[in-house]
Amino acid sequence: MPGFLTRVALLAAALGLFTSVGGPAIAQTFPSRTVKLIVAVPAGGVTDAMARIVAQRLGEAWGQTVVVENRPSANYAAGAQAVAVSPPDGLTLLVAPDATVTASSHLFSKLPYNPLRELTPIIVLCRITPVLAINPSLPVHNVQELIALAKAKPGGLSYGSFGIGHYSHLSMEDFKQRTGTDFVHIPYKGSGESVQAVIAGQVTMTIVDPPPVSGPLRAGTARGLAITSAQRHPSWPDLPTLAEQGIDVEVGLWTAFFAPARTPPAIVARLQKEVARVVRLPDVREGLARLGVDPVGGSSEELGRVLARDIEKWTAVARAANIRND
Repeated sequence: MPGFLTRVALLAAALGLFTSVGGPAIAQTFPSRTVKLIVAVPAGGVTDAMARIVAQRLGEAWGQTVVVENRPSANYAAGAQAVAVSPPDGLTLLVAPDATVTASSHLFSKLPYNPLRELTPIIVLCRITPVLAINPSLPVHNVQELIALAKAKPGGLSYGSFGIGHYSHLSMEDFKQRTGTDFVHIPYKGSGESVQAVIAGQVTMTIVDPPPVSGPLRAGTARGLAITSAQRHPSWPDLPTLAEQGIDVEVGLWTAFFAPARTPPAIVARLQKEVARVVRLPDVREGLARLGVDPVGGSSEELGRVLARDIEKWTAVARAANIRND
C-alpha cells in the first residue's frame, strides 16, 4: 500500500509542472477540434446531467463542439478503459464517480485499466452527501437505537445497496466494522430500487444519495437517521451527522474529470482552469444544487490527494470485509 499511494502522490506533484517546452503554445491552441466527454454511467443520472451542463458551457467558451457519450458498465470499466487507451491530446476525457479509480482497484483482479498509470486527474466536479434512511416502521429514531436493535437481533436487519462494491455497500460495511453490528446485504440494480425496497419493507435501510430519497423523506415513507458528511448539510439542517451520534464514519462521494495518462501538463492545466471557471458560474452552481450535489472545483493536485486518501480508505474496508467483485 505505501508504494501504491506514493505513485498517486508523485502523479499529483507532477501535475504542477506546467512549464514544459512548448506547453504555453499547446494550451493556447487547445482544443482545435471536437472534445468528447465519456461518462461512465447511464444517461439520466446526476453524474450524466452534471457532465452535460459542463459540456455545454465548455463548448460555448471554446467555440468547439463538446459531446457527451455514455459508456455505462457495472464497474464503470467501459468508460474508464475507453479514455485510458485514447490519444493523450485532451480531446477524450472521462467524467466518472470516485469508485472508478478508488475501490475498483481492489475489487477487481482483472480490471481492464490501471487508474493510477493510465488516467491523469484533472479536477473534482462535485461532492454528493448520502443519507442513512430506514423504513419508518422500524422502532428507532437515532443511530444508537439502530445499533442497539441490530445487536439484539444479529443478522435480523438488512440493508440495500446498488451492487457489490458500490459506495452504498462499502459504507455500510464500514459502519458494521466500526459498530460491531451485523446486517444482511441485499444488492439492487440502482439507488432508486434500493430506496423502493426500504419503503416496501424488503430491507431495513440504505445509504443513498439525496435525489431518489428526498421525496420519500418528505412524504414520510422513509425516515432519515443521519447525514454522512462531517458537518450537517444545508439541505438537511435537522438531520444530524453520524459523527454527532458517536459513529466515526464519513461518506462523501465525488465525481471528477480525468484525461489519458501522458496528456501534456499544459493541456491538463488548461482543462483544470476552464472546468473550475464553469463550476464557479452562479447558474451552474444553482443547477447542480437542484440535482442535490455540491460543486467543488479545486486543483489537479487536490484531486490527487483525495484520490490517495480514498484508495486507502475503501481498500481497507473492502479487504476487511473480504469483498471482491470478480
